[in-house]
Amino acid sequence: MILGIIGVGLMGGSLAMAAREAKLFAEIIGADNSEANLKTACELKIIDRALSEADLIAISDLIVLAAPVEAIKAITPRLVGAKNSAVFTDLGSVKSAIIAAIPAEIRDRYVAAHPMCGTEYSGPKAAFATLYKDRIAVLCDSEKNSLNALRKVENLFLSIGMRIVKMPARDHDRHAAFISHLPHAISYALANSVLSQEDKGSILTLAAGGFRDMSRLAKSAPSMWLDIFKQNREPLLQAFKIFTAEMASLEDDLKNGEWESLESAMKNANALHQIFN
Repeated sequence: MILGIIGVGLMGGSLAMAAREAKLFAEIIGADNSEANLKTACELKIIDRALSEADLIAISDLIVLAAPVEAIKAITPRLVGAKNSAVFTDLGSVKSAIIAAIPAEIRDRYVAAHPMCGTEYSGPKAAFATLYKDRIAVLCDSEKNSLNALRKVENLFLSIGMRIVKMPARDHDRHAAFISHLPHAISYALANSVLSQEDKGSILTLAAGGFRDMSRLAKSAPSMWLDIFKQNREPLLQAFKIFTAEMASLEDDLKNGEWESLESAMKNANALHQIFN
């Protein structure tokens, strides 16, 4: 079997490396809008060879779209040129918009997925084989898929060490807005707040672990996250509304000296980390 990956950056490159270690495919091929990314992926032996998107689609048995969400939406109509036996999936972090773009004639063979993993870095040089290990792969609206397609995609994710969860795309997008997309927005806002008030010397001298941890996501590629924010706009706006209400409550407690209320809010927030223990 041939695995075709469109987009050989962090996510696609890491998937290729993990699939190679799992010995799932006879060949792993890649396509990318960036010739530099393709060259690097070949030099690092992340993929066996680089092809045009059209040639990759024509010969692959399993095709993974590892591109930004808007690009995935643009690619899906072209998948009708694939073999009748080909199966498709993607790694996009917004599912409703992608599913709406899938042509009806291939919908049963297209498994909409979102692996819950990543880093603040991008490009094939950032790829590593254990990115997906012990992480969750969310499969959305999988009742629309044929059993054959679902099993092939499940086998891919299970073989690279992932756990699988299934849920409706609408629910996924709402959850992702709070748990993934909102933290990135907060990190960008925090970084801009500090940059507008502090000089580089003060930041380097005084920034400790808390600031470094919270601002780490602000390193993430703006082009990718702008795309995600656009595609998941309404759920993210709802998350913003709830978050700003929480911030306003903390501000009011601080302004009015409501120390017991402020401490109570902090204690309530502590409960989040009991979930991870």
